[in-house]
Amino acid sequence: MTIATAVVCGIFGLLVGSFVNVVIWRVPRKESIVRPASHCPACSAAVRPYDNVPVHSWALLRGRCRDCGERIPVRYPLVELACGVLWAGLGARFAGSWALPAFLVLGAGLLALSVIDLEHYLLPNRVVYPLGITCAALLGVAGIADGDPAVWLRALVAGTVAFVAFFVIHVVAPRGMGFGDVRLSFVLGLALGWLGWGYVALGLFLGFLYGAVIGAGLIATRLRSRRDHVPFGPFLAAGTLTAALWGQSILDWYLHR
Repeated sequence: MTIATAVVCGIFGLLVGSFVNVVIWRVPRKESIVRPASHCPACSAAVRPYDNVPVHSWALLRGRCRDCGERIPVRYPLVELACGVLWAGLGARFAGSWALPAFLVLGAGLLALSVIDLEHYLLPNRVVYPLGITCAALLGVAGIADGDPAVWLRALVAGTVAFVAFFVIHVVAPRGMGFGDVRLSFVLGLALGWLGWGYVALGLFLGFLYGAVIGAGLIATRLRSRRDHVPFGPFLAAGTLTAALWGQSILDWYLHR
């Protein structure tokens, strides 16, 4: 059951990864994610269905547009592959759980937001708000289906607590944390709160830890200076997904070490 769920989720994750690429490209440019259909940004030629197969088409075309020969960034197949792997992992983790759809949506949304933040230093409301609403709705359905709506209420409280905590940090040090991170914190607290308060503490702690370690590494290697802005969204996303996938093992190790 677990293996089958992981395989099916992984396959669908590859397909969803193509849509995630559309979101990554169009949302920061304030374009519709529905129309027009997929096309080359350079020559506007429509992408043929057989050229839109995740990962395979990019490799077959050697990373270039079939019509104009413009180079297609390697980010496209990497995002598709990352989404497939992430969905496979989430499928294995939440196999048999009504919460699986919510965490699949969360994974795709955080992947899109992370890449956008890395490229544009932006966590757009057009992604954050729908992600939060969708996850809240799906977790609410999961709570009813599991016969335990109190878990959903805990998730809402955890999201609110995370939002307030991040808002205070933003007020105290506005240059260290943008308000996009504050908005995103509610979504992260919501998802982690569904799993438990220990997951909330672990996921957010890991987000700050990843940010501190990688930020220090970038400064040490002189790839960034202390004055350069480093997007925080990807670290928060990584911390949240780490806690969602392996949080129980990490918490057990910490509590019994």
